[in-house]
Amino acid sequence: MTVTVTTGHVSAVVVLPADIDTATAHAAGACLPGGWIATPLPTATSPGPPAVEVRRGPTGVRVERDTVHVQLDDDAASGDTLAYVTYTALERLRQRRRRATLHGGALIGPDGGAVLLLGAKGAGKTSTALALADRGWTHAGDDLVVLGEDNRDDTMVVWSGKPVAAVRDPARPLAGKRSHVLRPFTGPAPAALRWVVRLAVHPALDSSSLTTATPFSINECLRLHEALARYISGLPTPLAGAHNTPFGPVWPMDTPALARWRSQLLARLASSRFDYLYAPDPDSAADLLAARW
Repeated sequence: MTVTVTTGHVSAVVVLPADIDTATAHAAGACLPGGWIATPLPTATSPGPPAVEVRRGPTGVRVERDTVHVQLDDDAASGDTLAYVTYTALERLRQRRRRATLHGGALIGPDGGAVLLLGAKGAGKTSTALALADRGWTHAGDDLVVLGEDNRDDTMVVWSGKPVAAVRDPARPLAGKRSHVLRPFTGPAPAALRWVVRLAVHPALDSSSLTTATPFSINECLRLHEALARYISGLPTPLAGAHNTPFGPVWPMDTPALARWRSQLLARLASSRFDYLYAPDPDSAADLLAARW
């Protein structure tokens, strides 16, 4: 079955097993940037080589020319894994179109520009984003967003990311996180990137502060290189595994041309407004961001 899959703000031809049920994959699209929609191609269409081909078989990935070939067992092919795997397999095409999936959050400020929130797991990205939304800002994605360059005028932009967030109840810190629908949420059009902020929210801090991140340290360069290459390597964030052991497949999707583009994107970030924000709590972080916007 040959379909057009739209996800992560790109559309591409994907070949799926003929008898596959995509209902679960479509439902999983609610947790992916840009959703996940598969539309059958007309029979008479000659689309050329597909960007991704999915077959049933022992799990594996290989690349031949412009096609990423994925094998999934029966359960994975018929479940939500299909959506996540094809999203990651399409990262190759996404980066060819000068867009990259990034672990982070984003919001739209009062003037329509975007702030990109980066930080390690538990750094306070989601809680700070929720605090900013309480102050009138608009969500543009949690945990995953798409960063890149607008082909129309070469500006750096952010495309909307995951429209849901996993939120832990502060009164029950040992309980599991609940899914939280982000509202208000921006539309699919990209927003110009105005500011990049790497967060560290921790109650041990006495006060809030902003410090410029440029010129980048070696550690910051490494962090950004890893962040921009994570999905092209098939290592979605956060990593997970049996018994909470981190693991992830390394997919052979990268190319020297894409690596050079990511280096160019990093250089552009180095010349942008890029700060480190330290705060004792999310409200203090949100207040400082709003005041300095």
